[in-house]
Amino acid sequence: MSLWDRIAGTAQSVLETLKSLVGSGEGASGVAFTIAVIALSAKMAKADGIVTPDEVEAFSQVFTVEPGDEAHVARVFNLARQDVAGFESYARQVAGMFKDRPGVLEDVVDGLFHIALADGVVHDDELAFLKKVSAIFGFSDFEFARIQASNTGKAVADPFLVLGVTPDASNADLKKAYRRAVSENHPDRMMARGVPEEFVALANDKLAAINTAWAELKKQRDIT
Repeated sequence: MSLWDRIAGTAQSVLETLKSLVGSGEGASGVAFTIAVIALSAKMAKADGIVTPDEVEAFSQVFTVEPGDEAHVARVFNLARQDVAGFESYARQVAGMFKDRPGVLEDVVDGLFHIALADGVVHDDELAFLKKVSAIFGFSDFEFARIQASNTGKAVADPFLVLGVTPDASNADLKKAYRRAVSENHPDRMMARGVPEEFVALANDKLAAINTAWAELKKQRDIT
């Protein structure tokens, strides 16, 4: 029985399924990653009170749903949205699934930002949700600010932040930070950490922000 069937065909809640994935070692699978993002997306939709067509379209850009699975995905989303459990419970289970793989947790936050931005702006309730999820995942306020900057077009406004450094960083440190950021968001690296293939396409936007930040810093510092 597939994970979709385990959720859609039984009374088992999405949260219970996530808990079972943690115990079974299936947490690194692409399907488990997909379920985690579906569940948290549903909770985020509940946070701002409405699911827009743009958000549905954004989700379809993050994940390619195979023919025949559409109903399963919709049921998972609705189960998570209606579940009495708070989003903190979901976030803690996801954090447990990928506790030794912070890169995957950041990928989850990136996906949530992509969906939140579908209507062109991250609303205050959504931002508060994302910040809380990020904290549960173990990211500091500075790290969350970096993730936010790289997802919201602030690469030129604060290029240091996009690379995860402070303005007093040396040129050598800037180069290291840039190379590290590019490496972490390279499609091959993302595939290696178990992110679904279609999700990797989002890395292009983040890489563009990273490269924009680096170009601005090279200009500011006259780095060759």
